[in-house]
Amino acid sequence: MLIHHLRVLPLLVRMHVRSQLEYRGAFWLDRLAQILSYGSVLATIGILLSRFDTLGGWRWPELALLFSFQLLAYSLGAAMSFTQLRDLEELVRLGTYDTLLVKPFSPWAYLIFSGLNIGYTGHILLAVPLMGWAVLSVDVAWTVPSALFFIAAIISATLLTAAIITMIGATALIWVRSNHLFSIFFGFWELTRYPLNIFPGGIQLVLITAVPLALTSSVPVGALLGKPIPILGDWAGAVALVAGPLWVLIAMAYWRYANSRYQGAGG
Repeated sequence: MLIHHLRVLPLLVRMHVRSQLEYRGAFWLDRLAQILSYGSVLATIGILLSRFDTLGGWRWPELALLFSFQLLAYSLGAAMSFTQLRDLEELVRLGTYDTLLVKPFSPWAYLIFSGLNIGYTGHILLAVPLMGWAVLSVDVAWTVPSALFFIAAIISATLLTAAIITMIGATALIWVRSNHLFSIFFGFWELTRYPLNIFPGGIQLVLITAVPLALTSSVPVGALLGKPIPILGDWAGAVALVAGPLWVLIAMAYWRYANSRYQGAGG
């Protein structure tokens, strides 16, 4: 069964990618719009720094690294989860999810790989060059351990992003409605493109625990740059690396629980 799944998954991805590229002009115009949209956010940060020099003790190259890290980790994690899990509410409401349960295939794997979203290409095209410039501009003595930490932190942040989105989407299997939770998610996510230490203690605690999105941005980047990290202190780097795999396990358990509570379209 596992071998069968592994053979089918590339086919699902290829079919969905081809459908997204059917109108290539519109696809690339949409990517350009994404780049301009996030570019305007980056420009706003730049304007703030031109007035105040630093933001929470972070200089421009450090904030550029933070912004690009957050955007890259989100785009990689969301490509594997957001659109697919956002649409789960509609599948549950219409009863379409029932058809996935009778397929000889994991419902989660089918949802994720049949809906792999290459629309995040615009995010990546902005984040990667900016990250390359920032990496060369920040005051970090790059070594093999620091480079490995940086790569591992991006992977962990990606996993954490996908795990949280998966749990939000899976809530539709219990409540039918879950998309309102994405509004809360993005409200907190927008905060994480700024240093954690500029927020009040209560928000800092929420961004590390209940909605741990700071672990996808300012915590790992701050640990790399040697910045003081509120609450976590010297444990910041280790917590950032462990967070992704840990929350994946939590998301897997929650997905199974949500499926066990699912009662079908009839309620």
